[in-house]
Amino acid sequence: MNHSAEFQFEGGRDGVLLIHGLTGTPTEMRMVGKGLNRAGFTVVGVRLAGHCGSEDDLLATTWEDWYASVEAAAEELRGRVDRVFVAGLSMGALLALRLAAVRPGWIDGVGVYGATFRYDGWSIGWTGRLSFLLPIFKRLGIGRERSFIEQPPYGIRDERLRAQVSAAMFSGDSEAAGLPGNPWHALAEMVKLSREVRRRLPDVVAPCFIAHAADDDVASVANADLVARRVRGPIEMLLLADSYHMITIDRERRTLIERTADFFGRIARDARPVRMAA
Repeated sequence: MNHSAEFQFEGGRDGVLLIHGLTGTPTEMRMVGKGLNRAGFTVVGVRLAGHCGSEDDLLATTWEDWYASVEAAAEELRGRVDRVFVAGLSMGALLALRLAAVRPGWIDGVGVYGATFRYDGWSIGWTGRLSFLLPIFKRLGIGRERSFIEQPPYGIRDERLRAQVSAAMFSGDSEAAGLPGNPWHALAEMVKLSREVRRRLPDVVAPCFIAHAADDDVASVANADLVARRVRGPIEMLLLADSYHMITIDRERRTLIERTADFFGRIARDARPVRMAA
């Protein structure tokens, strides 16, 4: 098992690659992975380059490095299954869309969870809304030591879960819960990635299942609408009324898992040659 694949669940001949978000970890995709595996899929959760370690580890990487982790994991999974689906949360959704745009022959369907092109949710202060300036700061070497520290509710509507996750995040256990802040220079890379992916959305021809919290605290529903408008493949939308940004772990994760399994399952069935009854 290579180091970039943080979890693997063996299943059938349809594979799903799951991608976590910026400063996140594969843990935030694990429950979805388990659920899709129970539905019969072979699942791989990738660990993005520079993640699950220190802030310095993250700052040593660029968005191209994060994308390279995704493509390497997809290539490895392709060797073991007949069809590959990809799904990502937040920044992971952007990386999933880029994979589908760059490698259309590899990807049969995309799960777009809480896509984040802009940090424009209700919990994001005015500083977050100025993130488009960060690539300039990075180029000028300004703010390498600076981070936006995440604000409650940390993308989680469920209070008990929120307490657990924030405790892990601030305990320094970046392996389990990720970093408590978004370093400015990492966010600068995220801004560059979002511009790149926005430009490439019309190249996405695979069917897209777009799921977003109606009340997303980090990235407003406008982000989901952008994907729905610009991709060229068929789309299905799911708006979740009782979750915040982290829809893969929040209160409606079972609905998300069921609808994803159903969406990918229908594509896989339609792609199979139909055997005539004798």
